[in-house]
Amino acid sequence: MSTTQFKTNIKCSGCIATVTPVLNELVGSDNWKVDLASADKVLTVTKEHLDKSEIRNAIEKAGYKAEALS
Repeated sequence: MSTTQFKTNIKCSGCIATVTPVLNELVGSDNWKVDLASADKVLTVTKEHLDKSEIRNAIEKAGYKAEALS
């Protein structure tokens, strides 16, 4: 399993509700979380064969920004 983190502009529970269906379909409901307490609103995704661009594109399709953290 690979884990990667993204800096996002997901800032509230309403935002999380918007991205939930997209991320659940892509990586599964137990494989992602957003730290709303973090200044960077960090999205952590765990998935086998993780494709960072696929995650970023899915978040952007939902109307938010995601930038992979190294």
